[in-house]
Amino acid sequence: MSYILSELKNKVMVIKLNRADKFNSFNREMAIELQNALDKAESDENVRAIVLTGIGKAFCAGQDLAEAIDPNGPGISRIVEEHYNPIILKIRKIEKPIIAAVNGVAAGAGANIALACDIVTATHSASFIQAFSKIGLIPDSGGTFFLPRLIGMQNAAALMMTGDKVTATEAQQMGMIYKVFTDETFTQDVLAFATNLSNMPTKAIGLTKRLLNESLLNNHEKQLASEGRIQVEAANTFDYSEGVNAFLEKRKPEFKGK
Repeated sequence: MSYILSELKNKVMVIKLNRADKFNSFNREMAIELQNALDKAESDENVRAIVLTGIGKAFCAGQDLAEAIDPNGPGISRIVEEHYNPIILKIRKIEKPIIAAVNGVAAGAGANIALACDIVTATHSASFIQAFSKIGLIPDSGGTFFLPRLIGMQNAAALMMTGDKVTATEAQQMGMIYKVFTDETFTQDVLAFATNLSNMPTKAIGLTKRLLNESLLNNHEKQLASEGRIQVEAANTFDYSEGVNAFLEKRKPEFKGK
């Protein structure tokens, strides 16, 4: 059985977590398969955007606790260092837009994997839970890095310490996620959203992502220098030339992500 299903739809790679009977909680096999799927999406020139979602009623319930406490299992250290950290690093490193399509509950590491994506969308019935405190653990998978930057230190601290559930609508209102779609049209709406991104100058979008990553660590002066350097890189792309010519010729541009 494959725990990760991937399907290319036009220029969008849809990656689905496939342990529906376990609410898409991660075991070692699924974590490794997701890493491989992300690598393939990164290297495939036909992929211009990536959607990460789940099969069934949940997006991802986090870690499979049966594996976590198994004396013959990988153990917490390897789970964090070999499963989740590489996933988060790949999501941030891939210079293509990655959209989390949260189709149900996103708990623990599942929530933080979603929040590491460039844009988070959710169905109206979805929810987000920093569930770690309920079992005596700390938030991992980049949660302590990304969540305070999205919603502020106090809100992040409260959600992480209490483990309170946040609805999709509440998450959107506090700036945790970008957009909420209705349950009935969620799949189509997310694909349309991702397809629109895939038709844009995705080389520049990837460079924008690189700058956003740098901005998390740079001061203002260093960020200005990075913008200047990377703007030159963007100006040497096919898409820049196509965009300018299309504007001057009053036609719709045909970007290639190059």
